[in-house]
Amino acid sequence: MSDGAEDARLRAVVELAQAMAVARSARETWRAAARGARRALGGSFAALSVWERGPGRLRVLVNEGQRAPGEEEFPEDETYPVHRFPEITEFLHERWARGGAPHAWVETAEGPAGGEAGYCHQRVAALRRRGRGACVVAPLVLDGRAWGELYVARAAGAPVFGQAEAGLATVLAAVVAAGLAQLHRLEEARRLAFTDPLTGLANRRLVDQRLDEALERHRAEGLVLSLVVCDLNGLKRVNDTQGHAVGDHLLERFGCVLSRGAARLGTGTLAARLGGDEFCLLALGPGADEVVAVAEEVCAAAYALDVGEGVACGVASTGDAIGPLTSARRLFRLADAAQYEAKGLAARRPVVAGREGSDDPVVRLADAVRTDPDDARQETPGHGAAPAPPTERRRIRGRRRPERPEEPRPDRPGGSPGPPDAPRD
Repeated sequence: MSDGAEDARLRAVVELAQAMAVARSARETWRAAARGARRALGGSFAALSVWERGPGRLRVLVNEGQRAPGEEEFPEDETYPVHRFPEITEFLHERWARGGAPHAWVETAEGPAGGEAGYCHQRVAALRRRGRGACVVAPLVLDGRAWGELYVARAAGAPVFGQAEAGLATVLAAVVAAGLAQLHRLEEARRLAFTDPLTGLANRRLVDQRLDEALERHRAEGLVLSLVVCDLNGLKRVNDTQGHAVGDHLLERFGCVLSRGAARLGTGTLAARLGGDEFCLLALGPGADEVVAVAEEVCAAAYALDVGEGVACGVASTGDAIGPLTSARRLFRLADAAQYEAKGLAARRPVVAGREGSDDPVVRLADAVRTDPDDARQETPGHGAAPAPPTERRRIRGRRRPERPEEPRPDRPGGSPGPPDAPRD
């Protein structure tokens, strides 16, 4: 190989690695890998696929270059059963592991030269069907295990790939695998940073981020924004009397309850554990009544658990009369004040901010804690204030709940009111 050709190969490897390094998402990384390999090998089309071990299939992540009819750049369901590709069976079952990394191979639309056995009829048929003359297939190995494949093709009539190009494809596959491994490590670090390790739900950090984003969409598009805050009752008693393992199991089970509630409200809903015995649902889009109905189901399911004492649940939604939502912090205060009210009343159903008219006691309680100048500054649009910090939530809980107007009780002689803290369910 000439010095010029060797330099071109080196540049191709470096350019592919650089393109993957600056990618900002998984899809950008996949596209950079496929595009870099296609350009380096002089192909007209490239694809990156992953082996899904459970169902035993190759799933295409990206199709790049001159796509045939029906091929999408990022397909949702383009998969191929691996048993139909005998030339990769050995690779996928890792029988190559003792002899070093697997090498790329070339297939053509004409089939094998000299009647060789073992070539892939499916690939040959696909090349013909899509107007391609040849392909080079490079296995991808991550952390010593078969991961998937890099596939580059040329149009019919173009020169067939040679052994030198197959060798380059093997090198490119190793570079792609290194880039994918780095992507996976970053994704895992990101997942751990935004996930509660016990329940698998989102954590407070992700709630803060999503709430700021949801508030912007609420302002821009008028979507209903709702927050449900739940406090798991009796967790300390469970830990003290039955042990922390039982308490952890209670947290996990309630996390499943909350996750089902989020699924009922749709993909725009986030279920999270804020910390300790506190959880929340953040919903963007569903109406306030729909959110309240799901909160009622969550409460009923929590009280049906055979451990714990149910939940105290508060709801705040822009679909109710809560006044202008000047910040994410105010929505959190409203939901927390409603949850505090539910806790004080021992209510078995959610308390909803803003449903008792212009002088709603929950709204008054939430707004009463904003007493220092910093709150006012942070609640002006554009400051990106985080939701209510713990010190602010303690201020809510340290205040006396606003007095409610006495309501006649038909079950009492003369309509006399019940005690102020009687459950309202």
